Amino acid sequence: MIELRNLSKRYGDTLAVDDLSFTIAPGRVTGFLGPNGAGKSTTMRMILGLDAPSGGEVTVNGRRYGAIPAPMQEIGALLDPKAIHGGRTAYNHLRWIARAGGLPRRRIDEVLDLVGLTDVAGRKAGGFSLGMSQRLGIATALLGDPRILLFDEPVNGLDPEGIRWIRSLLRQLASEGRTIFVSSHLMSEMEETADHVVVIGRGRLIADTSIAEFTRRGSGNHVRVISPRGADLTPLLVRAGATVTASDGTLIVTGMEAPRIASVAAEHRIELHELSPRRASLEEAFMELTQDSTDYQGGTANAVAAAQTAPVLAGTGTRS
Repeated sequence: MIELRNLSKRYGDTLAVDDLSFTIAPGRVTGFLGPNGAGKSTTMRMILGLDAPSGGEVTVNGRRYGAIPAPMQEIGALLDPKAIHGGRTAYNHLRWIARAGGLPRRRIDEVLDLVGLTDVAGRKAGGFSLGMSQRLGIATALLGDPRILLFDEPVNGLDPEGIRWIRSLLRQLASEGRTIFVSSHLMSEMEETADHVVVIGRGRLIADTSIAEFTRRGSGNHVRVISPRGADLTPLLVRAGATVTASDGTLIVTGMEAPRIASVAAEHRIELHELSPRRASLEEAFMELTQDSTDYQGGTANAVAAAQTAPVLAGTGTRS
């Protein structure tokens, strides 16, 4: 488990991380989302002790990273896939890391096989593609068989097969009870992979909730209704608390779930030909929720005005 309590980081006049508090729990994949410059990489670096907080604290299983006696066996991370000595072979890179961590040599062959690099273990890492470097970085993170794993943009450079592989790997690791924390800009991939999301903007927490709850709150959620008596159904739904828009014989209903719509129609013996719930995608919900936290938007290179106070989506609801 990773816990952040009122974590802040300032670089001169820039507040990169602003009073962040959340917990990354084991047994699930937690996606870490935010616009460019939101403070995601800085936060991950502070978790690993690479940057010192300006305020607050972050602990890994109750201890600061620097106080963990055997860190490689407790937490593994991939922050930069190209942070590898290009003159070393993949095998020798892992051997060097294993010796530094006091790990058995047999573990090298195990992780090379796991990430699909056994056949190129003797090649120098400097000639690897980005996708191959990602796989080697993942192997390095897994070398100590840690219970906690941090990955920053792990699918960058991977082909479709590689993306499907990393998705399966992350799910498998989480199912083993490990703590998995993944930063990514690929919303569709996070929607397929993550169980929970932490969203930040301008260094501040915006959401800490399940994928289902996060997308449910998107304004794109509605129910498509087709009925030969749509004109009769509309005022009934409005009186029951829904908002209804008619378009080409179709009713677009917001603020009411499909079962309740069906009940209202049945109560008044109104025939329905279609009742189709439509959920906002993770990308739609993300863009809507972070629109005031984006430094640069299309069509302008000017920074948007200072961050506005945004509601925080917690697992049990909304709080300010």
